[in-house]
Amino acid sequence: MKTIRTEDAVGHVLCHDLTRIVRGVSKGVAFKRGHIITAEDVPELLKIGKEHLYVYEKTPGMLHENEAAQILYSLAAGEHMLGSEVKEGKIEISAACDGLFTVDVERLRTLNSIEQLMIASRHTNSPVKKGDILAGTRVIPLLIDGQIMEKAQRLVGEEPLLQLHPYRVRKAAIVVTGSEIEKGLIKDTFTPVVEAKLAAFGVSQVPHRLVGDDTERTTAAIREFLADDYELILCTGGMSVDPDDRTPLAIKNAASRVVRYGSPVLPGAMFMLAYGAEGQAILGLPGCVMYHGITILDLILPRVMADIEVSSADIAALGHGGLCLNCAVCKYPACAMGSGI
Repeated sequence: MKTIRTEDAVGHVLCHDLTRIVRGVSKGVAFKRGHIITAEDVPELLKIGKEHLYVYEKTPGMLHENEAAQILYSLAAGEHMLGSEVKEGKIEISAACDGLFTVDVERLRTLNSIEQLMIASRHTNSPVKKGDILAGTRVIPLLIDGQIMEKAQRLVGEEPLLQLHPYRVRKAAIVVTGSEIEKGLIKDTFTPVVEAKLAAFGVSQVPHRLVGDDTERTTAAIREFLADDYELILCTGGMSVDPDDRTPLAIKNAASRVVRYGSPVLPGAMFMLAYGAEGQAILGLPGCVMYHGITILDLILPRVMADIEVSSADIAALGHGGLCLNCAVCKYPACAMGSGI
């Protein structure tokens, strides 16, 4: 820190806040600590009686917090993201569209192991809306050694730490199982729930087929939708071990490969995921989806809608954070459900 004439301070970094007082009108900070003095600032500083200033001596190789923050932002933000105006070494990153937000957790941990800088983000695999805040970056000191930022760049590499995957699936269909529904003995209350879930992702006009509890008819309906280029097929019910629950076999017969039958999520243990030959997702939905607010479907559907393939290992990882606490007021996704993904 050194004292300098205000006229000579252009380009230097201010060490302390400067207050402007207008009698009877206002009193507040005119220039904040860390501000880089510009030529336009000089007359204003003189007007508030500041002929000399305390400034930091910015030695070669040192970066101002705002300069370093821009580097940090470039390491973090991927496509479809927006950065706020840099302020006091901070930049907020927000979503430019609806989509699935993902984080390279290991590389983020590596970056945050470097002292004097940080990035805080939402959980990976979080569904987000346009305008949502995704992450915040901050450079801790006012001036930071440029070598620290170079180290961060080397460790992170060229691929951004954060990604936002827009929802891409636009054609979905429902295969409705259950002889009691086909015979009109009870009303189908499952399909409206699934339609509402899909509508939240912008998918409407969802066709459905009633197939009873017949394995061959269920298989045929799935194959029909696959042939008509539907990107997502959801089968409602018939997923337990009862003798009349034949949906898993029908899905296996229609699919090119089964990823997994069963998930470590409650509610949602009897869930099934398979894929068609062209990568179409086929979901077997247990009955809990019909009456529970948040289930395995809410954890898997955002990935499927973003056209991200889900593996058996991905489903296995859902067990950590996969227990719904049935809160009186549901706050999902701003809760622990799925946070272990």
